[in-house]
Amino acid sequence: MKAHPMQGLYLVTPDWTDTARLLAATAAALQNGAALVQYRNKTASADLRLAQATALLALCRGYQCPLIINDHMDLCQRLDADGVHVGGRDASVAEARQQLGPHKIVGASSYGDLQRARDAHAQGASYLAFGGFYPSTKKHYDFRTDPAIVSAAANSIPLPLVVIGGMTRERAAPLIERGAHMAAAISAIYDAADPGAAAAEMAALFPVPTPNNNGAL
Repeated sequence: MKAHPMQGLYLVTPDWTDTARLLAATAAALQNGAALVQYRNKTASADLRLAQATALLALCRGYQCPLIINDHMDLCQRLDADGVHVGGRDASVAEARQQLGPHKIVGASSYGDLQRARDAHAQGASYLAFGGFYPSTKKHYDFRTDPAIVSAAANSIPLPLVVIGGMTRERAAPLIERGAHMAAAISAIYDAADPGAAAAEMAALFPVPTPNNNGAL
């Protein structure tokens, strides 16, 4: 897959067991500007996870959109997906980079910790995710992240920055102004009456990516 600029709507999948519904909503978002998809299903069985990730990868390939696997490096390697995202309880960025090699995307959750972000950068992260900034209906956060961390990271770490946690078009806009390259969304897209229209509204917040943009891989 060609290099893909990391800028725009970062789609994170919900814990749905209905694969057809998942694919339909994801396709609608991709048709309307979603730039990256992360497969995340914390409740799926191994068989369902494999089936859903396989189907999503085929869908994303059709749109030249990267598919990132949350946590499961073995699944990423089995499918030759585009990369993984690791959190605080997952493998380290260094471990992921060592296992997956230099060309896969390795995203890292930095929460509200700038030093954690710096460490992830040093270990070979491809992008850094900060949050949650707002209450989320899909993910529980024991803290609230200060929006000022986006500006601080943008001024000191040369990696694409993702903001997450209760993201809507209105909430994402000021964080993008502070320097965020991507806004991750689950419920704002998948729970919308029209996922395609919701995706288009969020995608419109971002400028058209350019090769010189800090979000280019």
